[in-house]
Amino acid sequence: MAGRAAWELTELRSTCDVAVNQLWSAEPDQIVVVGAGALTDTYASSAIGSFAGYGLPLAVRLDGGDVDAGAPAATLPLSLSVAAWLLRDRPVEPPRVGLSVAPDSAIHCARLGASLVGGSSRVGLLIMGDGSACHGLKSPGYDDPRATSFDVSVTSALAACDTETLLALDIDLATDLLVAGRAPWQVLAGAIDASGGTWAGSVTFADAPYGVQYTVATWLPAAADVACAA
Repeated sequence: MAGRAAWELTELRSTCDVAVNQLWSAEPDQIVVVGAGALTDTYASSAIGSFAGYGLPLAVRLDGGDVDAGAPAATLPLSLSVAAWLLRDRPVEPPRVGLSVAPDSAIHCARLGASLVGGSSRVGLLIMGDGSACHGLKSPGYDDPRATSFDVSVTSALAACDTETLLALDIDLATDLLVAGRAPWQVLAGAIDASGGTWAGSVTFADAPYGVQYTVATWLPAAADVACAA
């Protein structure tokens, strides 16, 4: 969708691919893709997302399969549609499902995350969510001086696997700053707290092209049942 400016996002796309590679390398039994949405809902691997509303006539399936001309209408929210695009060339195994998360309380998000883990299967989480869209006068949300400190805090928490900081994010402030990732990050935090174990975080990209904060991070366990990319 960046058109002639696509080169500006080359590093971002590359680091996203590396993060997804690490998710596959962890050999989970299932991948759950978590992203912001208007409602909390689940999506089958055959669910379809579309970028037509953003000027690009492209449809994608969550499982990476082809989208036929007679396929059902797209249902995936934007966050999960972007995830489907990131996963478009990946093997069909392990199976994947989608989970959209409404902007609910931290407690609700944490409980939702805890419900994703704890069984006998190894679960991999792909967490989709932007930081603030208020970096600079030309950003989607105009300029807000609070954006930088908010995103620095989140990036530091992602680097340190700091679930406490993620769960303490201010909902009203995140809303003011047009942060799409707050609820998905708190689902991640709930899943990790429920899973236990020792975790190592790594941030491989953190920048705000076009005034929107994008951070690519991975959390890998020393001994646990979950692997995550955010």
